[in-house]
Amino acid sequence: MSRTSTSQVAPAAATAAQTIFRVGLGGVLIAHGTQKLFGWFGGGGIEGTSKGMHAMGFRPAKPSAVLAGLGEAGAGLALALGLGTPAAGAAAATTMGVAASVHAPNGFFATEGGLEYPAVLGLAAASFTIGGPGSFSLDSVTGHVLDRPWMRALALAVIPTAIAVQVYRRQKALARDASGQAGPETASATGPDSTG
Repeated sequence: MSRTSTSQVAPAAATAAQTIFRVGLGGVLIAHGTQKLFGWFGGGGIEGTSKGMHAMGFRPAKPSAVLAGLGEAGAGLALALGLGTPAAGAAAATTMGVAASVHAPNGFFATEGGLEYPAVLGLAAASFTIGGPGSFSLDSVTGHVLDRPWMRALALAVIPTAIAVQVYRRQKALARDASGQAGPETASATGPDSTG
């Protein structure tokens, strides 16, 4: 194949690869988010997820469960469609970054409960925040109204800050639990209305 024909094929192949990866990533995030929000695919729904979030130190637990579910399902849907890609990528990357921080004490590999899986999903989402959705996307169809260069830069800058805030809040809640102090967030999360 000549250099000319190779260069003519490459953009179409790159677009196809980018689209397949974006839609696949979005689909995985949607599946995990709907487990948390609706109990689909064997998930715990909001009630089960709230209990898990509380145990992991995310307070208040129920809003944390809803945010985690939306951060996966909502951002996943937007990524799959290629709509508002900077915000969608940042939301997914933040959610996965926080999840990776929970798994970090177990090491790297997912087989050992490590951070590998959420970290890779987060990096993949961040890559779309940086590079955009590609030409086969709703952002492209709408003239990139929700996908401007400044939006990409801002969204990318927000990711580490948002992760740091959530990690700090979780560590603070866990430290409070360890010292036997129950703050108002802990009390509300463990009370009768925590999952209802």
